[in-house]
Amino acid sequence: MSKHPDLREFFDDWPYDPDDSVRLARGADGREIMQVRQPLGIEQYEVDGRPDGERPYGMESALEYHLSRVAKARAKGEGESFKLGPEECAELFTEGVLYYYRYAHFFQLKDWARTARDTGRNLRLFDFVHRHARREEDRGQLEQWRPYILRMNGVARAMIHLDAGRHDEALRIAREAIGSVEALPEMDNATFQFERQRSLAALRELAEQIMKVRPVNELERLQGELQKAVDAEHFERAAQLRDRIRLLRDQAATR
Repeated sequence: MSKHPDLREFFDDWPYDPDDSVRLARGADGREIMQVRQPLGIEQYEVDGRPDGERPYGMESALEYHLSRVAKARAKGEGESFKLGPEECAELFTEGVLYYYRYAHFFQLKDWARTARDTGRNLRLFDFVHRHARREEDRGQLEQWRPYILRMNGVARAMIHLDAGRHDEALRIAREAIGSVEALPEMDNATFQFERQRSLAALRELAEQIMKVRPVNELERLQGELQKAVDAEHFERAAQLRDRIRLLRDQAATR
């Protein structure tokens, strides 16, 4: 039997902790990599390009390769007849899983930009397969997960703006993601139903949290005071507040 190094010492230097199992590091050539500690080992991902570092067909990913194929078909006027066979769909599904694992780890690291990048990439994969797969079962295979990936993408993009103090933009993105999930066609699929319900709950909670920490402008503050004055039947105060609100709106309209 050939001799191989015992990895125990290496593992002991980084004990498994499910709450702190992902880190960014530098490879021997200086490139950034992601390492994930598992109970019995370590996984390593490239942070750019395909997560496993492979270049299928000499391209960044199988998706890029098949996108180039359909582009060539369209250039010949054959775009509508372009179809993906079962083996090609299986290849794309397998590749999509690699990106799923990576963006889930980026999410754990709160690396919102890379989470948004990878979820956006897989959404393009979903759209591509749904449009071009020859078999109906392949066209629908990924759709059960669409609510989940829309949620992850929406949360990541919203958090980018929230961390930068752009509360209104973060709220807009969260509400846009809610609308996208709500607008999904119904599926008689338990996974789809569960993910849709869970995703809507998470996105609505995010929108509520953004509203709580969002700075209130002068107009919103006065509108809140007006409602309190009306509820308390302080009509003279309510009239004063209405005048102030009207003035602010007139000023905004003339800018």
